[in-house]
Amino acid sequence: MGIGVSLLLIAVGAILVWGVQSDVAGISEDAIGVILMIVGAAGILISLLFWSSWGGTGGFGRRRETYVEEGPPPPA
Repeated sequence: MGIGVSLLLIAVGAILVWGVQSDVAGISEDAIGVILMIVGAAGILISLLFWSSWGGTGGFGRRRETYVEEGPPPPA
């Protein structure tokens, strides 16, 4: 789950908690909204924690070694 999906879950959860004012028998929209917001926040945290290990920072801090093969020495 990426950051975009996490933000979508948080937005849908917030709409369910603060934007929906209906009563459905046996379903609590507030509880579902809070659960979606918690899952979205956890997804953002996990994505940010693993961002650098997946190379999201562009490879800063990594070493790159280059080997150059030289041709034979010039004749004397």
